[in-house]
Amino acid sequence: MAWIISINRDEEKGMMRRILVWGLAAVLALLLVGCEALDEADNVPLSERPIRVVATTGMVADIVQNVGGERVEVEGLMGPGVDPHLYKASAGDVNRLQAADVIFYNGLHLEAQMGKVFERMSGTDVVTVPVAENINPAELLAPPEFQGNYDPHVWFNVQFWMTAVEEVEAALAKMDPDHADVYAANAKAYLAELAALDAYVREQALRVPEDQRVLITAHDAFNYFGRAYGFEVRGLQGISTASEASTADMQDLARFIAERQIPAIFLESSVPPRTVEAVQAAVHDRGFDVQIGGELFSDAMGTAGTPEGTYIGMVRHNVDTIVGALLGE
Repeated sequence: MAWIISINRDEEKGMMRRILVWGLAAVLALLLVGCEALDEADNVPLSERPIRVVATTGMVADIVQNVGGERVEVEGLMGPGVDPHLYKASAGDVNRLQAADVIFYNGLHLEAQMGKVFERMSGTDVVTVPVAENINPAELLAPPEFQGNYDPHVWFNVQFWMTAVEEVEAALAKMDPDHADVYAANAKAYLAELAALDAYVREQALRVPEDQRVLITAHDAFNYFGRAYGFEVRGLQGISTASEASTADMQDLARFIAERQIPAIFLESSVPPRTVEAVQAAVHDRGFDVQIGGELFSDAMGTAGTPEGTYIGMVRHNVDTIVGALLGE
């Protein structure tokens, strides 16, 4: 026997309304549970949970991870190939920043487009730490074309970046004094690695004859590197990539390369290659062939999980690429 169940239209509408109400109630309950869990996490003292960290660049995030170790949960905003000069925070970024315990950023106007976002953090419970702004101003470069600001690419002088490590250690210890000894031990170990890195870069640079130590890249990111390790540095664009190079700039650089017989120029991972390729073509038109010596990491590190995805690996890659190309190896 077949049973037929009939539901009229009004009963069907009523059932659908009940299902919708029950569904909304379930979603609301889940949201409330999630909010309660977040509130409970916020009420747990920092000494009893990992510190929630947002870092702008990979170089800054790498410091925090090395110094904080298991005591930190680090989220980086700007990944491989991202230009911090032009980076604008998304709505999701702002939410991540507001949910952090502390924000570490380079400072010195590197993250130029994010200045207003950091201003919005003032007056909140979120701590903000510009890791590079306590470097001795007398040692910083202030090119006139950078409108009164310092050159922010301080990480290319390894000794300057060691100062940034000390800033991170001090900030974490102040926030979480119960684990100050952990941060001090981690910082000491990492600073020893950076001291060895600094010695390695100096040793490699000396392999290149002094008159051949000329580094030409897409933009002026390597001036601290040049001053610390004895290279003459030329960039097609200025310190910030926000402005485009003119035809006159390109021709001037091509003339310099041809006259000095510079063997190699370099791409940068965070800058489109077209400008350097255009310089190479302009040099060729002058009767000299300059090679593209490889890609350097300037304003961003490499992919996570690769050697270049760490600060130490990035710096070693850069100096090995520069020296190898200039020596024709």
